[in-house]
Amino acid sequence: MVDVNVNRPDIGALEHFDVIIVGAGLSGIGAAWHLQTRCPGKSYAILEGRAAMGGTWDLFRYPGIRSDSDMFTLGYNFKPWLGEKSIADGGSIREYIEETARENGIDKHIRYGHKVVSADWSSAEARWTLTLANGGRMTAAWVMMCSGYYRYDAGYTPDFPGIDKFEGTVIHPQFWPEDVDYAGKRVVVIGSGATAMTLIPAMAKTAAHVTMLQRSPTYVASVPSKDPVAGRLRKLLPKGLAYRAVRLKNVMVSMAMFWLVRRNPETAKMRLVGMVRDALGPDYDVEMHFTPRYNPWDQRLCAVPDADLFNAIKEGTVSVVTDTIDNFTTAGLKLTSGRVLEADIVVTATGLEIQLLGGATLLLDGMAFDMPGTMMYKGMMIGGVPNFSYVIGYNNSSWTLKADLSSAHACRIINYMDRRGYVSVMPKLNPAEMSGGNFLGLTSGYLTRAQATVPKQGVRHPWKVHHNYARDYASLKLGKVDDGVLVFSGPVKASRAA
Repeated sequence: MVDVNVNRPDIGALEHFDVIIVGAGLSGIGAAWHLQTRCPGKSYAILEGRAAMGGTWDLFRYPGIRSDSDMFTLGYNFKPWLGEKSIADGGSIREYIEETARENGIDKHIRYGHKVVSADWSSAEARWTLTLANGGRMTAAWVMMCSGYYRYDAGYTPDFPGIDKFEGTVIHPQFWPEDVDYAGKRVVVIGSGATAMTLIPAMAKTAAHVTMLQRSPTYVASVPSKDPVAGRLRKLLPKGLAYRAVRLKNVMVSMAMFWLVRRNPETAKMRLVGMVRDALGPDYDVEMHFTPRYNPWDQRLCAVPDADLFNAIKEGTVSVVTDTIDNFTTAGLKLTSGRVLEADIVVTATGLEIQLLGGATLLLDGMAFDMPGTMMYKGMMIGGVPNFSYVIGYNNSSWTLKADLSSAHACRIINYMDRRGYVSVMPKLNPAEMSGGNFLGLTSGYLTRAQATVPKQGVRHPWKVHHNYARDYASLKLGKVDDGVLVFSGPVKASRAA
């Protein structure tokens, strides 16, 4: 095993690892556990561009930050979530990730401040060379990319006319100031996605008033913050068994619900909107503010724990305005309808910027790789790219469900190659299989904006990303490694491997 010193910059050195994991967030720590458990003896390092582990759960610090799916499925399959709440706050999730890394010695493999700016595959040497922002370089036989799919250094903010005139404070949730004081202030939150749904009820506890300004409505459903079944099973079963039972229950329920919604969108729409009407009462204009123009799950459904958003609306601390912005004024926002919203603070919860590979450039033998011209193989490898796995979670369920499957399957492939003496493998791309949709399968604004930069969907397995745990379990956990699509090569001649 290579001794990994987490504090050494390694500028000028050229270390080699069997596997390099990029990203020390939820996905990267999970990938490391699978690697050291399933491929014992493999040397590895985790390269993290920031100064702390946790990824999303360390970056986002806005009020109320929490999971938008239950922790029994967002948690790892190998480490039970023992928290009281099923919908957990960001700090608790960050501690869970840190605890996982510490308990398994994974933290000793992390290199902080190691941002990868390029990864270049050498066919002659059958290895990757990773170039870092600090000037260092490292090589690896395999790269596990666990950097997510959005930019950490920038969020998406539209070009709002006159925003420079506004004399109040403008904040993007991705970069929440530690010292901002919104107690007793008038707040306008622009947006109605998961971020807005999370921070609005939290801010409303002390703000004078919070207005959610949206161009169009989003589907919203209330979910319990605590899982009653989990509470009962924890009293009857060992903690590990209870966790697995609740995890399986939640997986099955979420898959069934998604299938029913997509099969009967009009019925689902009536039910979802009806639940909001029941929560807000017959006098509230649900048609205007909570009845989307698209079908359920064309975009991600927003969950609010214990109806906190609806309760805040009924209490009068939160209001919803469905309109568009004409321009900012010194004191707030003028809307297209002519209405003026006065504000002390404006929060632009307007979305993410898609960025694959953590912003790194992908090269094959020195030539830039055409990412939008490829497809995702089984949702976890890139067509035409050797010895490279990419953890991308589900859009309709918890991220970690797919992350666990993808990382475990990458380990299966690595072990398969070792047993047979192969040194490289890649999914052989078949352009005839390509369709026009993005590989995440949603029509959300941030994905639509990135359409020209991301891999495409395939028309059938293994190039079609199903976002279905049962199908992925059958394919990645039970299916054959050598499926006729993966192309294996090797061994490298001794003169080239030196």
